[in-house]
Amino acid sequence: MKLCAAAGICSQAKSMPSLAPLLLLLCVWASVDASWGPGVRYTPDWDSLDSRPLPAWFDEAKFGIFVHWGVFSVPGFRSEWFWWRWKGQHDLACLLFMMKNYPPGFSYPEFAPLFRAEFFDPERWTELFEAAGAKYVVLTTKHHEGFTNWGSPVSWNWNSVDTGPHRDLVGDLGAALRKRNLRYGLYHSLLEWFHPLYLADKKAGFKTQDFVRSKTLPELYDLVQRYKPDLIWSDGEWEAPDSYWNSTDFLAWLYNRSPVKDTVVVNDRWGAGCACKHGGYYNCEDKYTPGKLPEHKWEKCTSVDTHSWGYRRDMRLSELLDLPTIIRDLVQTVSLGGNYLLNVGPTAEGTIPVVFEERLRGVGAWLRVNGDAIYSSRPWHVQSENSTVPIWYTSRDSLVYAIFFQWPAENKLELTTPKTSPATNVTMLGSPKPLKWTPLGVTGLSVLLPPPGPPSPTAPPAWTVRLQGVA
Repeated sequence: MKLCAAAGICSQAKSMPSLAPLLLLLCVWASVDASWGPGVRYTPDWDSLDSRPLPAWFDEAKFGIFVHWGVFSVPGFRSEWFWWRWKGQHDLACLLFMMKNYPPGFSYPEFAPLFRAEFFDPERWTELFEAAGAKYVVLTTKHHEGFTNWGSPVSWNWNSVDTGPHRDLVGDLGAALRKRNLRYGLYHSLLEWFHPLYLADKKAGFKTQDFVRSKTLPELYDLVQRYKPDLIWSDGEWEAPDSYWNSTDFLAWLYNRSPVKDTVVVNDRWGAGCACKHGGYYNCEDKYTPGKLPEHKWEKCTSVDTHSWGYRRDMRLSELLDLPTIIRDLVQTVSLGGNYLLNVGPTAEGTIPVVFEERLRGVGAWLRVNGDAIYSSRPWHVQSENSTVPIWYTSRDSLVYAIFFQWPAENKLELTTPKTSPATNVTMLGSPKPLKWTPLGVTGLSVLLPPPGPPSPTAPPAWTVRLQGVA
């Protein structure tokens, strides 16, 4: 009976646009009631929600691609925060940019029809992401500007189906990713800088929740029901507490009764003060880098463009991460138990800049040789050491991996931490031939490496020695 009721309410939501937000919530709640069963475990409070085990696929994946794409890709100036810098902060550079390049009175919404994505080929993107060695991809469904990359029923004429590309960008990319068995994550901003209902709630000290009930929650439920994501990357939470966003109610539904309840992963940005404290895994802050092994699963998100997450038309090569820096960052993150989420910003036309593609394919080439030390690995009891050259360790089952970025003098690599045994065997990833080694004492060994090739721009940025039979 309740399934029928849910279907009827959902049908009415499509035929009555003015009541769509309310009807959509009723639709979800009716569906929720219908799927309630004896296996429900989590209550809408942080003690309960934080006790949920993280689905294993996320820790095993290690490496993902972040994609910041939206109307902000059209001006392509300063960053994806362009609208706020222009109209919220009255940034002089943004004001001059608009004065020089656009007619007087030009408004930010007028950029939307120019966001055409005419060259967007989800199959081509997905091939690149797979070649990069990524195991999951996170796409911006909506940034703080409020424009949605799918036909949100509560974002009339401010979405990619009604204007601009006239395409369901979220759905198209998701279909392509799943053909290649890549996990799909959806970034979603809770706030919208200039939405009238949000500004009214903010003015009321977040004592009212008109924006949350009419916009945020309907969109979150719609994204989950429609696209069944493997990951929800929440953002835009910092101005209001989680009680304003109704975060715990949403997460209890997500974990207990949603179509992805057993597999979905979420981050920690669900309200002011939640970061690094509550949620699934921790982001803590953009480009977060802990100084030691954290006790909780975490993810480092960073961008190839060090000045922006979104596409910048005036970016310079010197402002981009080079491949050795990316590999070093990836290795150190994984050694400390984290996942590495590397961002690229596509153009408004739907292409990924060639320099970003070059970086991603470089990561993939390195991972094809060294991936055993990354995917499904675990932190070792010692994460790093610095004897002959800096070493970062990972482990998997009974194997230990020592990753180094600088070739040692005389081809002799000293590892002071591993304790050898008569069964110790040493090889280099990419070559099955055993390497000669000698013990250094009670612990440690000296490994004789094969002579390196001649210096080359295509030389690997790091190498991995695999140790078997060490403690």
